[in-house]
Amino acid sequence: MLFVQYAKCTTCQKAKKWLDASGDAYTDRPIKEQNPTAEELRLWQKKSGLPLRKFFNTSGLLYKQMALKDKLPAMTEDEMIALLATDGMLVKRPILVGDDFVLVGFKEAEWAKALHK
Repeated sequence: MLFVQYAKCTTCQKAKKWLDASGDAYTDRPIKEQNPTAEELRLWQKKSGLPLRKFFNTSGLLYKQMALKDKLPAMTEDEMIALLATDGMLVKRPILVGDDFVLVGFKEAEWAKALHK
């Protein structure tokens, strides 16, 4: 599995602690240093079944500075993906990528279900 996170994010820290306790192996990837590519985002969005807007970190400073709340409705999916691929701080985290699932944000019950815990 791939665990995409931001070390200073308290939700990511909680998710990492939970993941470590679960005993499942994963690769840790810092989102700020290794931003998801447009191709990854397309694949993850498809696998997650979530609307693309759910991949935006709506509580982030950058999201607010760029006034994306007002701009997103008028953007195409290609424009949204291109924007997300420019800066990891725009992307909601943590993201857990498995063979047959992608989880965005940390909800313990969802993660437990996906990992069959």
